[in-house]
Amino acid sequence: MLYKFGFSQYESKVYETLAATMQPMDATMIVKYSGVPKAKIYEVIARMVEKGMVLESISEKKKQYTALPLPLVIEKLTAEFQADIKELEQQKPQKEIVDDRVWSLKADTSIHAQIKQMLLEAKTSIRYSSWQDDFKTYLPILEAKEREGIAVEALSVGEVRSGLKHLVIMEPNKEHVALERFRLLIVDDAEAIFAGMEDDSWQAIKTRSQPFVRFFTDYFHHDVLLSKITTRYNEIMMNDKEIMAQLLQLRY
Repeated sequence: MLYKFGFSQYESKVYETLAATMQPMDATMIVKYSGVPKAKIYEVIARMVEKGMVLESISEKKKQYTALPLPLVIEKLTAEFQADIKELEQQKPQKEIVDDRVWSLKADTSIHAQIKQMLLEAKTSIRYSSWQDDFKTYLPILEAKEREGIAVEALSVGEVRSGLKHLVIMEPNKEHVALERFRLLIVDDAEAIFAGMEDDSWQAIKTRSQPFVRFFTDYFHHDVLLSKITTRYNEIMMNDKEIMAQLLQLRY
């Protein structure tokens, strides 16, 4: 009967044999009446003693055994079951399973919708960069999120007026032919979306894969730093043909 409660078949047979009589029994008698193999009997009895289901005594240099009374067994199993339930209720997931797949998106409207949703759901941090027309679309959300206490870092290609604390403006050089339209958003250091133009159509990838998220975060900081450097030292760099030639090859 006990095998229904997690005991092995041999353990159940030992208990049933002992519970069926009021007299203590030695291992030889338990083997005889339980059908448990002699080679296994001491191992099984030891486990049942350890579990508190069998009581052990030594009489005339011989070990004898008796079963814990059934009412006490019921009380014991009930208490252990309730304790296990309580422990299970208090358990918290140890590790969140992250979807690390890379999703592709097409159609400008779908990309806009994804960016807006990610911005609205941001809980701790936002890093966003894009050209000024796209930037203005999301500026009210960015400002509202910053007022909520969320850390917002932003870069706009082209002038925008905003009260954001950490906003960098990058004015592209007219000779900067490599500069392409883009949108980059990283939310809560957990999810990123990057969109760009291909054959006059917007395409994007969205992912929670941490290697990609870290890559795009570095990409964002690269653009911010490069924008600050070129703005602060513009005259010096304009007079250095080698540096300007290399800068004009960058996408930033």
